[in-house]
Amino acid sequence: MEAPVEDLGRSRERRGESAQADSKEAPPESQRRQGSWKPGDQQPGTLRETYWERSQERYRERAVKPRVKGQVEWKYPLEKKPSCLKPPTLVEPEENEVYKEDLLIPAQVRRPTIRFSLQARSRLQSRRSAVCCPSSSVINELAKMGDPDVLEMVQEEERRAGSEERFFEQDLSSRESSFLISEEPRFKKDEQSKDSIFFRDGIRQIDFVLSYVDDIKKEAELKAERRKEFEQNLRKTGLELEIEDKMNSEDGKTYFVKIHAPWEVLVTYAEVLGIKMPIKESDIPRADKIPFSCMLGPLKLPRNVKHPHAEYFTAQFTRHRQELFLIEDESSFFPSSSRNRIVYYILSRCPFGIEDGKKRFGIERLLNSHTYSSAFPLHDGQYWKPSEPPNPVNERYTLCQNWARFSYFYKEQPFNLIRDYYGEKIGIYFVFLGFYTEMLFFAAIVGLACFIYGLLSMHDNSSSTEICDPEIGGQIIMCPLCDVMCDYWRLNSTCLASKFSHLFDNESTVFFAIFMGIWVTLFLEFWKQRQARLEYEWDLVDFEEEQQQLQLRPEFEAMCTHRKINAVTKEMEPYLPLCSRIPWYFLSGATVTLWMSLVIACMVAVIVYRLSVFATFASFMESEASLKHVRSFLTPQITTSLTGSCLNFIVILILNFFYERISAWITKMEIPRTHQEYESSLTLKMFLFQFVNFYSSCFYVAFFKGKFVGYPGKYTYLFNVWRSEECDPGGCLVELTTQLTIIMTGKQVFGNIKEAIYPFVLNWWRRRKARTNSEKLYSRWEQDHDLETFGSLGLFYEYLETVIQFGFVTLFVASFPLAPLLALLNNIIEIRVDAWKLTTQYRRPVAAKAHSIGVWQDILYGMAVLSVATNAFIVAFTSDMIPRLVYYYAYSKNAIQPMRGYVNNSLSIFLIADFPNHTVPSEKRDFTTCRYRDYRNPPDHEDKYFHSMQYWHVLAAKMTFIIIMEHVVFLMKFLLAWMIPDVPKDVMERIKREKLMTVKILHDFELNKLKENLRMNSSDFAKHLIIQENKVHLAKSAT
Repeated sequence: MEAPVEDLGRSRERRGESAQADSKEAPPESQRRQGSWKPGDQQPGTLRETYWERSQERYRERAVKPRVKGQVEWKYPLEKKPSCLKPPTLVEPEENEVYKEDLLIPAQVRRPTIRFSLQARSRLQSRRSAVCCPSSSVINELAKMGDPDVLEMVQEEERRAGSEERFFEQDLSSRESSFLISEEPRFKKDEQSKDSIFFRDGIRQIDFVLSYVDDIKKEAELKAERRKEFEQNLRKTGLELEIEDKMNSEDGKTYFVKIHAPWEVLVTYAEVLGIKMPIKESDIPRADKIPFSCMLGPLKLPRNVKHPHAEYFTAQFTRHRQELFLIEDESSFFPSSSRNRIVYYILSRCPFGIEDGKKRFGIERLLNSHTYSSAFPLHDGQYWKPSEPPNPVNERYTLCQNWARFSYFYKEQPFNLIRDYYGEKIGIYFVFLGFYTEMLFFAAIVGLACFIYGLLSMHDNSSSTEICDPEIGGQIIMCPLCDVMCDYWRLNSTCLASKFSHLFDNESTVFFAIFMGIWVTLFLEFWKQRQARLEYEWDLVDFEEEQQQLQLRPEFEAMCTHRKINAVTKEMEPYLPLCSRIPWYFLSGATVTLWMSLVIACMVAVIVYRLSVFATFASFMESEASLKHVRSFLTPQITTSLTGSCLNFIVILILNFFYERISAWITKMEIPRTHQEYESSLTLKMFLFQFVNFYSSCFYVAFFKGKFVGYPGKYTYLFNVWRSEECDPGGCLVELTTQLTIIMTGKQVFGNIKEAIYPFVLNWWRRRKARTNSEKLYSRWEQDHDLETFGSLGLFYEYLETVIQFGFVTLFVASFPLAPLLALLNNIIEIRVDAWKLTTQYRRPVAAKAHSIGVWQDILYGMAVLSVATNAFIVAFTSDMIPRLVYYYAYSKNAIQPMRGYVNNSLSIFLIADFPNHTVPSEKRDFTTCRYRDYRNPPDHEDKYFHSMQYWHVLAAKMTFIIIMEHVVFLMKFLLAWMIPDVPKDVMERIKREKLMTVKILHDFELNKLKENLRMNSSDFAKHLIIQENKVHLAKSAT
């Protein structure tokens, strides 16, 4: 279907005559921009009949009008130029004139003519004139630069090519004219469905919506002028606009500009963006059959949801080969995601004027200056009910029913439907999150098995048995944990803590640490295979990053005053000298360093808090009789650790809140050249900060706490005030587990609540404020306008959250085998929360392409390598595994129970008389020695309190274990990476098959077109010979 835009140009030339005949008085400005109609101005029936009679009469005149060679019919009132060396420019009428023609009929009855053709496209449609036609490359480059006259050049090119075919199309034109119809509009304005996604004519689909409100400030006129210029340039590019007056909006304040991309715009920019479209249905069967698939039936989705469309061989779209593509219906050929992507591409490059001597363009700049309040594509319809005709199939409802329901947590995700609706970039995130969750299932099973083993072997652990034994642990007097205020304590007071420590610090710890080193390698290698399969299935094999991420950012182009020749393309492009960027780079680096230092400072502050309140907790719990029953499991160490971890988590959230905004601002100030540079710069800043923010406290507990304490009488002090923290006699692993559990679980719970509750409450409040005129139509665009914005960085924060969780699962997993299980449960909820909020609580994001997870994959590889070292160090230095092994093989003297006596062996002796006066407890005791955890010589040794030989044996064993474990795990990682191909064999064969078939189809198409052209040229030559012969015969007969 095609609107007769030619009629509009001619009718406007006769504007004065029409206005006298059909218009009594010009309505107000708001009605004129809206095209509204009020009863009493004219009888609608009379105008409808007049309009369609004139429309049919004009069409019949054109059909019978003799063709003049070289004549060009202009679809818009363009300035006709004798030479095509200059592109045609649109003569844009003033704002008061643009809508005057539309006032001849009311909005309820205004409808374009519809033409139906039963004949296929002309064989000559792809032929182009060799003279005075701009090349495709020139047009594409102008489109990339945002030239608003691109569509006019394309139309001029097509008209010149079409002038060669008119002789062969006269019969076709007569056939088309016989199918002229003039239907009633599908719905009237006052009866319009609130879920309609069409213009008021009920035919043209809304691809994008802009909104704005009247500004009463000083810049009101400037913003109005920007909008006027911007909308005029949008019309020059070929986009069709329809404006809804604020009087029709529910809040009575918001104007809505609805945008429709006609076929000419879509085909032009589909070629510019390199969009691939179907040319033939694929004969390659789907690879859906997997082993034991019959057992996975309950997890599967219906086939029409999992695969909503058939598979096709595709090729990059070109407007000169439209006959090649499977175009059944022009209105539905391009999916809605491609349509809004094309429109956003135009919006982001459309100019709106020259300010301060610089060309200003792009919808983002207009949004930042509040010239427009929002810009978004429409959802298909309501998420809780299917759409009604004439609206297309409501994919939003399908996604909500089969993806965003929490009761479907065990079901697979409809990845193809997600990709069709939201685009490849969002689709690949959910594929990655789903694959990561599937792989976590295996790690969670092994981690749970290790935890159960620790639980079952808890009562057989000799170390905790000795600590809890009143005859052993009850007789061991431990040295005070703080100066003066802390008293001596008995070892059996940590009985429960020692048993709890065994849950995570047992023989399975080493096995699980090695297993996770292998698991992370398998995860990354299998993800590369899944990504390769996805590139094939989603037609991203030949996707070039330059088409999307390497395109220049409009902000960069606007800020550049210099231009230089690109070394690759040999074309002029904007250029920003390095000297202009250096100050911002320094500021960026200084800011990141400052905030990372602030994180370290906050961590030190938390350490000071724990040191300062430990003595208070110890004295309070010792003196308070009511706490006698809880003293056995809530020791001062555990109490301080819990409160410190919670305080640290709160500080992490506060710092993260402020840094997110600062990092985004600094990245913009750096003026990155491309979108890829912008995302990479922001990712580096955010990840470095988040890494330090979330992991610094865990690194401190794992590798620093209790390692530089000293010994009684010669303790080390922080700032010469607070004594350094000591680990529990069973090691610091319990505290590391506590810290990891609180931060990881707290972050996941807080994140899910924030993602679900925050947009829900905001949308409810926004709708509550907007529903002031409930009698008015609450239209589709108003409903979406009241939703929360997903934002260009929405997906960035989702990836960041997943990568931080991946760090908790891999970097410190040796201390907490249940971390994969917690991550698995969180991700099952996270998938449905993300699906629910995207489908129901957020505006529809602009579709974007991506063939991988980008820079996040490199970050995952880096964290995988680092995790091998961190887990090896945790087992060696934080766990008590290596000292136990050294005692078992070198120092045990009990052949029947080799580990008996280990606790006593691991504690050194200190003479109370050697305490300095300022550190000794105030109360006198009747014992002369106390014990502390270290391997040092006793007081009666000639080198008293120096490290004993066992200390060096244990240290050597720890270093040996680290070297052996790292080499074993890295060797297995490299072997697995070498054995597992990046692209599966069957996918490689399918890619080769599809390339072969695509080349064959293109070759056959070009060959057939060449044959047709040669046949037509030969027939033209034969006709020319006959005409010449007839002329000769006539001349002879005349003589």
